[in-house]
Amino acid sequence: MKKILTLFICFCSLTSCHSQNNILDSEDISAYAKTIKASELKEALYTYASDEFEGRKTGEPGQKKAVDYLRNQYVSMGIPSPISEGDYFQDIPESFFSNGINASENVLAYIKGSEKPDEVVIISAHLDHIGISKNGDINNGADDDGSGTVALLKIAKAFKTAVDDGHRPKRSVLFLHVTGEELGLYGSRYYTDVDPVFPLSNTVADLNIDMIGRVDTKHETDRNYLYLIGSDKLSTELHDISEAVNNTYFNMEFDYTYNDDNDPNRFYYRSDHYNFAKNNIPVIFYFNGTHADYHKPTDTPDKIEYDLLETRTRLIFYTAWEVANREKRIVVDNLKS
Repeated sequence: MKKILTLFICFCSLTSCHSQNNILDSEDISAYAKTIKASELKEALYTYASDEFEGRKTGEPGQKKAVDYLRNQYVSMGIPSPISEGDYFQDIPESFFSNGINASENVLAYIKGSEKPDEVVIISAHLDHIGISKNGDINNGADDDGSGTVALLKIAKAFKTAVDDGHRPKRSVLFLHVTGEELGLYGSRYYTDVDPVFPLSNTVADLNIDMIGRVDTKHETDRNYLYLIGSDKLSTELHDISEAVNNTYFNMEFDYTYNDDNDPNRFYYRSDHYNFAKNNIPVIFYFNGTHADYHKPTDTPDKIEYDLLETRTRLIFYTAWEVANREKRIVVDNLKS
């Protein structure tokens, strides 16, 4: 009963808070969510997961092409960098890596908040993949994590469209593309442990997107699902917001199988959100589960289910919008002793 009451209160807050301080109501928010379209996600992914990018292995030429592509996308959208004007790259020196990995870079863009600009909501996805196999096959990484990368770009576009219409979020929103995930979460660890562009104490949450374009075998008969990991581990409020957003706009199945503390896959520790969670920053990891093409050259853009990618991307946009525009910062109330 207590959980039901909490969800009801949170649901009510979703329907009321947008009328305050010139924040959009749900109908207006939907207009910006609808700028996220399957056709545009598909066009972007067919470029980003093409052979031209050579599997985007950290520090290699294909990865350099990938970061140039991302920078150019933000420039074309008119979304600035928080680092300095025109500089979207957070450079990570070779000395930070191990095993002979070349220097690499994260890509950062942001929208400054209108009322609480020093507080930041991060939306993240890893830009790298595993490169070229020994036999010369290119691992395009369309789902892993091309799907998350193009989703992040289109979420940024939706926020920018709202800003252009005079509706700037209360808090700043950082669009963070991290490198080196496949080799050990290097890019996110560099951001949190070495050079947090926004202080971690001012970081409200990290919504991390890593593989959201496919369906796993468990859900083949009911595609309208998404695995969520970590949403309740640090903030009950973040979890309840996430549930309320879904119930209000989508009613998809949230599968929490991998959120179990005893999950043998340990996915909670295996993507970039973890470097934020270890610093007591609330996180949600959005994930479609693994499939037969995971880490294989057959993870190609023709196998992405773009209608699902559109829906899931819109869900994350709504959640980010809600977290960025709440009157009070979400509470961290679930720290383990």
